[in-house]
Formats: sequence, C-alpha cells, structure tokens
Amino acid sequence: MKFSEQWLRGWVNPQVSRDELVARLSMAGLEVDSVTPAAGQFSGIVVGEILSTEQHPDADKLRVCQVSNGAETFQVVCGAPNARPGIKIPFAMIGAELPGDFKIKKAKLRGVESFGMLCSAAELQISEENDGLLELAADAPVGEDIRQYLNLDDASIEIGLTPNRGDCLSLAGLARDVSALYDVPVTRPVVPAVPAAHDEVRPVEVSAPAACPRYLGRVIRNVDLSKPTPLWMVERLRRSDVRSIDAAVDITNYVMLELGQPMHAFDLAEINGGIRVRMAEEGEKIVLLDGQEVALRADTLVIADHTRALAIAGVMGGEHSGVNTAKTRDLFLESAFFEPISVAGKARSYGLHTDASHRYERGVDSQLAREAMERATALVLEIVGGEAGPIVESVSQQHLPNIAPITLRDERITQMLGMQMESAQVEQLLNALELKTSANGAGQWTVTVPSHRFDISLEVDLIEELARLYGYNNLPVRYPQARLAPQARPETRGELPNLRRLLVARGYQEAITYSFIDPKLFELFSPGVDPLLLANPISSDMAAMRASLWPGLVKALQHNLNRQQDRVRLFESGLRFVGQLGDLKQQPMIAGVVTGSRQPEGWANGRDGIDFFDVKADVEALLGYSGALSDFSFVAGKHPALHPGQTARIERDGKEVGYLGAIHPELAKTLGLERPVFVFELVLGDVVEGRLPKFSELSKFPETRRDLALIAGRDVAASSVLEVIRDNAGEWLTDLRLFDVYQGKGIDPDRKSLAVGLTWQHPSRTLNDDEVNETLQTILTSLEQRLNTTLRK
Repeated sequence: MKFSEQWLRGWVNPQVSRDELVARLSMAGLEVDSVTPAAGQFSGIVVGEILSTEQHPDADKLRVCQVSNGAETFQVVCGAPNARPGIKIPFAMIGAELPGDFKIKKAKLRGVESFGMLCSAAELQISEENDGLLELAADAPVGEDIRQYLNLDDASIEIGLTPNRGDCLSLAGLARDVSALYDVPVTRPVVPAVPAAHDEVRPVEVSAPAACPRYLGRVIRNVDLSKPTPLWMVERLRRSDVRSIDAAVDITNYVMLELGQPMHAFDLAEINGGIRVRMAEEGEKIVLLDGQEVALRADTLVIADHTRALAIAGVMGGEHSGVNTAKTRDLFLESAFFEPISVAGKARSYGLHTDASHRYERGVDSQLAREAMERATALVLEIVGGEAGPIVESVSQQHLPNIAPITLRDERITQMLGMQMESAQVEQLLNALELKTSANGAGQWTVTVPSHRFDISLEVDLIEELARLYGYNNLPVRYPQARLAPQARPETRGELPNLRRLLVARGYQEAITYSFIDPKLFELFSPGVDPLLLANPISSDMAAMRASLWPGLVKALQHNLNRQQDRVRLFESGLRFVGQLGDLKQQPMIAGVVTGSRQPEGWANGRDGIDFFDVKADVEALLGYSGALSDFSFVAGKHPALHPGQTARIERDGKEVGYLGAIHPELAKTLGLERPVFVFELVLGDVVEGRLPKFSELSKFPETRRDLALIAGRDVAASSVLEVIRDNAGEWLTDLRLFDVYQGKGIDPDRKSLAVGLTWQHPSRTLNDDEVNETLQTILTSLEQRLNTTLRK
C-alpha cells in the first residue's frame, strides 16, 4: 500500500514528524518499506505559459519559444516534441536550481539565446516520464511557484502489509490505526446520499450468492468524460503509484484507495439487458481490458449481462466493460462484496494481479459497498457532471460474514503481556479502533468487532491489538522463573555426542541424509519388505521412509567416489522406520560405511585396503565405549544386502542389535561400486547402555601365563573356543588372547590351529604350577568334549 503523507494527514494529523510517524507505524505492525519524496529538491521553478513557438533556424528538433511567467516574457530554446503555444508548463528561470545541483544560466543553443529551461516530470523527479514537457492544467496560475501549485512538499509512504491487514489497504483504515496510536480524531470526508435524478435502473440478478453476498449498481446518465481529472486527484493517485487514465477510472481508483472498496465503471451502452453475477461456463471466452483473451473455468465468478461475460469478478473487466472518453455518455457504477475464498487465487491462475484482486483476496469490509457507491457518485457528478439514478442492491444476509462478540479477560491480558493494564486504558485503545467494549464486571469485557476488522475473531487477536497500540517496545521485559533442580543422569548410559567424537577420532566424518529414499533403493537393501510410502513425496526418488541408514550412506559414498575421493569413511545417527502406520516403529540407529585404504595416504603408511576386521575394530570401539563390550558377541549371519561370507550379526545377551559386513557383490554391481565397501549398523539404545565399572585392588603378586596351541575344526568359531576357555579358567583369569590362527602345511585341511594366551593372577598370593596345570587340564577336557578341540602336538 502506497499513499501520500499529506493525504493521510488530511484524515488524521498527529503532531509528530514524518520520521516519528514512520517509526511508529512500523512498530505497530504496519511496516514501512520506503519513504519517497514527491519530487526532487529544486527551487526557482514557476508555472509558465508558452505564448508562441517558431522553428530554430539551425536545428530541426529545436523550437524557439516565447514563455510568460505572468510578469515578463522570455525566449527559451526547447527540444520537447510537445512544446506548443497555449500550454502551461514548469518554467525554470535563470538562477533556478534543479535536482542534482544543476543551476540554470543564460545559454546559447545553436546561436540562439535561451533565458531559462522548460521542464519534464523526470527532470523535476516527479515521475520517470521523460517524453516531453510536463503539461499543467489549463487553469494553472501563471507565475506561481510549482512546488506550491503541485503541493510537492510531500512524500509517498509505502507499507508492506501482512495478509491479515486488508483493512489498511486504504486511507480510511490507516487513519483508524494512526488515530488509535496517537489518540487524535479522524476527519472523514462527508459522504451524503446522492438523491436520484431519474428512475432508470438495470436489474441485478445474483445466481451465486455465496460468492457474491452483496452487489450494488447505479446508472449515471449524461456524463462528460472529456473533462479532465482534477489536479489534486491526479497527484494523490500518482503518489499512490496509480496512473491517471480518465475521470471515470480515476474516480473508482480514488475511492478504492480512500475507502478500500474496489469499484468498476461500465459503459452503460455496452450492457445488454441487466447484470448477472454468475459462475462462468467452462471454456467461456473473455477479452480483458489489457487485450488478453482467456478461457474461463467453471469455478470463476463473472459479472455478465444477458449475452456475455463482462468482467472477472474482483479481478479485471473485459474489453466491453470499460468506458471510452470519446463515446461513453452513460455509466453503470458497480460496488460489490465478494467472498475472499471465492476469488482467492483466481487472478494468479489467469496470470493476473490487480489492485482489486489484491484487496478482495485479503478481505474487504462487507458493509462498505453503499458508502463507496455514494462517494463515487458524488465525485462523478462533481467532476464530469451527469444525473444519478437509484441504487439497485442485491444482498444475501445469510452469506454475509458475521463476527461473533468476543469475551476479553483482564487476567488473560496480564498473562499474555506480562503487565497489568488499567481497564480504562483497555477500553480507550479498543474503542479507538472502533471495537465496541462492554464491561461485564469481574475484569471481563464483551467486545463487538466491526465489519472492517474481519481478521479479529479470538481473544488473543484483541490482546495483540492492545500490544500494538500500547507499543511493543513499551512492554516490560520479564524473565521466566523456574526451580531448575539438576537432573540425575544414569552413569551407565553413554551419550551420542561422545560416540560421534569417538568415530571422528577414528577417521570418520559425519553425514546427514534424508529419511526418505527411492523405493527402488529400499528394495535393494530390504528385499521383500513393504516400504512405508509418503502420501505426498517431494519427488519420486524420495517417496519411501528408510528402514535402514545404509541406502543414504551408500549414496553419499557414491557421491564422494565420483569426485575422486578414494578413501571414504562416513557415519550417521538417525531414525529408521520399520512397519506401517498404526504399527510403526521409529528406532534410533548409528551406522557407517567404509571403503579405501586402511591408512591415509602418506610416505610412512602402507597402501593396504580396508578389510572386515578393520571395520570390526571400529565397531568394537563403539560397543566398548560404555564398558560392556563383553556383553556383545559377533555371530556369523546372513543379510540380503551383505556378502554371505563376510557378515556378522551382532548380539547382546542373545538379542540382535546390528549387523556388520561387506556389501553383497551383486548389490555392489547394481550400484556401480567397483571396490570393497563395508558397512555396519547398530541399535543406538543398546550401544549407549553400558555397565558401571568397579574398582578392583591391584595385585602385587606375579602373573602366570600359559600359551596353548589348539587344533579345532575348520568351522569352529574362535569365539566359541574362547568362551569355553573363559568358562573353565577360574576366577583368577585376568587376560585371554587369541594371537595366532593358522591353516596350511602340516595341518589337516579340515582343521585349523588356534594359539591362545592365558594369564592368571591371584590377589593375595602367588599361584603354583600345580594349580595352573590343573586348570589347564580342565580347560582341555572341556574343549575336547564340547568342541572336539585338542592340544596341538
């Protein structure tokens, strides 16, 4: 919304400076985007009249003009194409200063003396029009200072309104707010009812009352549109960024800016029969005022006569609806209320945006149409003459908006604003906005909302109005008070940030991927599982919720490999989604993907590639973070996305908590991965749940170590061997290590050799050989009985 400051001060004039007014409007929620002077800084320019012109003797495009300033006549050389006798123009006499510190001096142009300069609107920075001299009204007083005559000591203020404040898309709405902010009265223009001078009417038929609850029309005969729009109206329109066209259009635009009611003036001769407000027929054609032909949809409200559509309701008129200054003698004025939802988005759908659609989409006062009709009628009769007929109105009361009274509570005001507001102040602020208050006693009011404040429907809306008018910057600062007792944190539970730091220390980088993935990728990693599909996905390749973090990590790995990153280690923590709606399980996970060399490139480092056991070491570091590594076990497993010979199922006390392994060769081929890629994924809750360590006094007695070389079956897991040893080694076993595995020459092909080291230490004495040998014998007996594992000879 752009408006003239002087026009606003004609309605309401607080005794504050422009800067203060602008700052207060912004603080009240009517954010000022720009303040532009009505003209540039200049002086010494008066209203001049061209008395005569003659061709310059040495220049085809120059004319020698005789210009009067009301007291003297001056010779001025001018190149403007519209310089002609009889017009009045801005005349910069010698000594005048134009914008940009340009001073007018006596000059010679192609040998002819020039005593001044005739100015265009652009040269005075009034507008950007620079195609000729600025022509003034025929009755402009010659010799009067142009700043005073055009009232140029003014500014255009542009406000960026939020969509809910459609009431402020007018001078009347802005004046209400300024009046309330400064507690000064509003001086509204007097709008008397114009009596009918004849009986001619055009019948109005509304077949879509839900979309158009109120429609008013009036015939005005014998207008003279050759009469110019008054200068004061042209200037107010220009400073509101509205171009003057002709008197009829200018008047409807003026009323829209002044009161907020969009209007339209039809050429009565173009209306066949009466007015019909109806929904368009599918595919019905209309040529708009801008020359564009559009095919209407059935959900579009139109203003029509008995033969054709004349206008898109609330958007733009058709070519047969506009007035013609040469031919139009009679007008049909329209003023209507269109329900906002029925017109919302219609202009945009046809590639249009108009001042009318901008207002109707945000809401127009449903009770304003008659006042606007009377105001426009009075201006038409004043400016272009004519005789007005009676107003024809069609109204559907049941479809008009009805805002119920709102109960406002003093305690709620205090709670929301953090301060106690006096009852008298509450009533004064709300009444200033024409919100009628009625005290109910016990700190409550019943507030009746006027029709122009269609954005207010709740108690909090009223409290927001109080805060705006009181001043957001005047509200007290209150800090929340609470008893913040420290919360106990279980010592046995780890923290995710620490796990992140641990992986970063081991050479990983954290990745963050989308929770929704391509359904095809979902099928590759979780074949046979029904994905949870999104009802409205961003794109087709982001339509399924992930059941594993691996698909996103592998895509991130591919992205890095495609950009010549040969060594990639990524991890991610996030949710996976298992099941369907109604039985959906959202489970926090931590996962990783690894490929490339074991160590970073460097002169001291080898070039060996990463293998299963390198990644297993990283996983064990995660599992051991909480001090419960011994609770976990790695069991040979199967997973459709992993290599059948390099897959470990990770268990905790017999419960599956994750997987570790190499990407299946077939899957790797499908994904275009030409190198070994290893992945792991763990249930985060089981990883962070640990065990509280206990202190054991250090023994001062020597350790006793025995090494065993064992022959076990090829399929016997080393972990099973270690488990049997641990079960039979007694309570003084302090360390058990597998330090060699051998298969080859000298060993049965179906067997393998395992070398383990056992260390005992007693807390209070030295263990003797007999005790150790007895324990070893028990271990060997159990190994032979349970796993067919014997001592190597």
